[in-house]
Amino acid sequence: MLEIADSAAAAVAPVHDGACVMIGGFGVAGQPVELIDALIAQGASGLTVVSNNAGNGDVGLAELIRLGRVRKMICSYPRQADSWHFDRKYRAGQIELEVVPQGNLAERIRAAGAGIGAFFTPTGYGTPLAEGKEVRELDGRHQVLEHALHADFSLTRAHRADRAGNLVYRKTARNFGPVMAAAAGHSIVQVAELVERGGIDPEVVVTPGIYVDTVVRIASPGQQDPPAGGAA
Repeated sequence: MLEIADSAAAAVAPVHDGACVMIGGFGVAGQPVELIDALIAQGASGLTVVSNNAGNGDVGLAELIRLGRVRKMICSYPRQADSWHFDRKYRAGQIELEVVPQGNLAERIRAAGAGIGAFFTPTGYGTPLAEGKEVRELDGRHQVLEHALHADFSLTRAHRADRAGNLVYRKTARNFGPVMAAAAGHSIVQVAELVERGGIDPEVVVTPGIYVDTVVRIASPGQQDPPAGGAA
C-alpha cells in the first residue's frame, strides 16, 4: 500500500545499514537531492549505491560518499571534473567500484524490474569488464552474460504523483527513475506536485503506482509545470 510521507526524513527512515540503494539522476539531472540529504541525516552506512555517476561537487551523493557512508559504488561514469570525493576515497582504498557500461547498467536494472534473471549482450566483450563472465556466440557475435541488478531501496525524483503512486517526470529528469522504481524492493520517490487520483491522465503515466511504495512532496524552487495535458 502506498505511503504518503510527510517529510523526506520519514520517507527514508526504513533504509538500513548495509542496504543496496539505487539513486536516480544523470549527473545532477533528476538526482533526488533532498532524499539523499535526509539519508545523510538518518545515518545509514555501509551502503552499496547504484547510480549512473559517483557524485557531483560537494552535495547529494558526493556528500554521502565524503562521509564514508558508501561501501561500494556500482556505476557507469565514476570520474568527472567534480567527482573529487569519490576519487579520493577510491585512491585511498576506502570504497569499492564496479564499473558497468551505461547501456548495460540501464538494462540490468530494467531486467530486475521485469523479472528477467540475466541476458546476453555484446557490450564489454573482449575487455576487462567481461573477465570471469560467461561468454557465448549468438548470431555470429560474442556476447557476455550480465545479471539483473536488484536493490533494497531506490531513491528517485519525479515531477508529479497522484495518490495512487502513478508518476510523470520532467524532461531528462526521467532518466533512471522508472527502471529503478521497478527494480527496488522499496521505492521512495520525491515529487514537486501531489495530486488526487484521476489528476494525471492515464495516457501519460510513466511509472505505474504498483512500483511505488513511498511518495513525499518536496517543492522545488523555480521548477515550472510541463505543458498542459502531457508529461514533461
